[in-house]
Amino acid sequence: MSNMKYTEAHEWVRVEGDVAVVGISNYAQEQLGDVVFVELPSVGTDFSQAEQVAVIESVKAASEIYAPVSGEVTEVNEVLDGAPETVNGDSTGDGWLFKMKASDADELDGMMDEAAYQTYVDGLE
Repeated sequence: MSNMKYTEAHEWVRVEGDVAVVGISNYAQEQLGDVVFVELPSVGTDFSQAEQVAVIESVKAASEIYAPVSGEVTEVNEVLDGAPETVNGDSTGDGWLFKMKASDADELDGMMDEAAYQTYVDGLE
């Protein structure tokens, strides 16, 4: 998925038209372990880049999720209310967290592409 960008905090963003789909990386979900609860933002809420947006709780820890870009939340993944483990099964697909209408597309320029993110993760291990 070459159209995905990543943050150092392990969030990913995939731009689909004027919508930014946001989730956590496969590496992040592996580090968290079994996800048991996801607290998602409210639709219509505006966030600035790097502002805390959501929380994911696992059997190991709770982890804050930060907005990879500034914008307004337009949709949340309601499947996660009843099946938070979807994040573990498909973190970059069905396990997406929320969608945003990005207010500054230039913010994506400072994010890592998939190859750069993989290099970054390899350096953590």
